[in-house]
Amino acid sequence: MITSTSNPQIKNIVQLEKKPRARKEQGLFVVEGSKMFAEAPRDNIKKVYCSQSFLEKSEHRDLLESKGFGPDCQGTEVVEDKVFKGLSDTMSPQGILCVMRQMAYTLEEILGGNTKDGTPFLLLLEDLQDPGNLGTILRTGEGAGVTGVIMSRNTVDIYNPKVIRSTMGSVYRVPFLYTDSLLGILPRLKEAGITTYAAHLQGVSDYDRQDYTGGTGFLIGNEGNGLSDALSFGADVKIKIPMCGQVESLNAAMACGILAYEAYRQRRG
Repeated sequence: MITSTSNPQIKNIVQLEKKPRARKEQGLFVVEGSKMFAEAPRDNIKKVYCSQSFLEKSEHRDLLESKGFGPDCQGTEVVEDKVFKGLSDTMSPQGILCVMRQMAYTLEEILGGNTKDGTPFLLLLEDLQDPGNLGTILRTGEGAGVTGVIMSRNTVDIYNPKVIRSTMGSVYRVPFLYTDSLLGILPRLKEAGITTYAAHLQGVSDYDRQDYTGGTGFLIGNEGNGLSDALSFGADVKIKIPMCGQVESLNAAMACGILAYEAYRQRRG
């Protein structure tokens, strides 16, 4: 049992939680909570850490056993409660934490789509900075049938613990990748039969007047600055979400949700 915060494993978990560079160098990230453990791909789990009190409940021990990580397993570490509390990134720790291997996807895999008919449905995110927004976008995207998310290099780290929590498990199931140039991959999207739509205040068409039943990619910009001019002009179509009152723009995650579910509505039909 781990009883000290000076334990090397504990120190490393803190580094993984706080530093994107550590996550990148090690190819690892951290998830917390029973739900995130239960839904985690078994092969991506490197090690599980449980508090003493977590193991007192039979249902918790059953959960561990169901994925082959019982209390006596080599891949499971028991942590003294006070040490675990300092280790947790949440206000109310659930008593279970996992160190995970990062996922890896290629552009070709994402462009292939994972719908029944293979039609890609993508979200293209430029320089988003809010962890909650990115996590919500992945979760909403999964619900709407998005087949992949492509992000600019300056977008917040998807393995940030706040992003991970906000995805509620969708990070395991929605393919994603970072690119040095969203503008640079637009020709590749066109070759794959994907029409790109820039959500823009100067859009020439209301978002619900377009056909999203074919290959579709929505471009969503930074929370404060919106899409760059280069990406806006590079998109096939500029669309807008009409708004009442004096509202000038919507939250990035909200805009993504509106667009994604309009596409989902059309595709369901």
